[in-house]
Amino acid sequence: MTQRPICLITGASAGIGAACARLAAPDYDLVLNYRSNQSAAEAVKAEAEALGARAILAQGDVADPEDIAAIYKVVDDGFGRIDVLINNAGIVDQTAKVTEMTHARLTRMMNVNVIGAMLVAKEAVMRMQAQGDGGAIINISSAAARLGSANQYVDYAASKAAIDIFTKGLSDEVAGDNIRVMSIRPGLIDTEIHAKGGEPGRAQRLAHMVPMKREGSAEEVARAILWLASPDASYVTGSTLDVTGGR
Repeated sequence: MTQRPICLITGASAGIGAACARLAAPDYDLVLNYRSNQSAAEAVKAEAEALGARAILAQGDVADPEDIAAIYKVVDDGFGRIDVLINNAGIVDQTAKVTEMTHARLTRMMNVNVIGAMLVAKEAVMRMQAQGDGGAIINISSAAARLGSANQYVDYAASKAAIDIFTKGLSDEVAGDNIRVMSIRPGLIDTEIHAKGGEPGRAQRLAHMVPMKREGSAEEVARAILWLASPDASYVTGSTLDVTGGR
């Protein structure tokens, strides 16, 4: 029997990461990373297994290089390969103006959203190169990278702009190894991230600004991610895809 492809999803306990796990489960076996919410991660794991996946949890904070090593030890010991990375783990802070942002806030933002994402991708690339049969990496950016998020999350927007250019640079480096690297820019999506930024109703409040006049769902973003990961997107790399309702 042919082995199912292996997909690592960081930040898989909620939101877009959890939606990716549910949609991927019929076709992939999964390593599901989470930082702190073990019960939520276990619930996503159970859903994925009910849909046919073999799923393993991997606790770790992507801002910590030792935790990244531990996450990949789970990948290596559990499956011995990786075919797809959904590089989703990320944070947002409380809404603030740049003049109110501290060094500690900015350091944490960049350590998770930029440096952590780059190091997670690095580890995936090294394994895919050693395997010799390619793979796909989908980095999760944001429409904030284009919009700037003034008076709210300029630091978050800057971190996601960095992800877009990292995606392009890395894709050029590894295209010859048949490793495809793309990014997704979600727009106003109804997930828990708004509550973490202190505005639980933000998606609904701002939906009128979207040309489609509604917020998006985590599943709609996940469907775009899994298309990029699939052979149907075999000639796509270095691209950034907006999933924004036209915003």
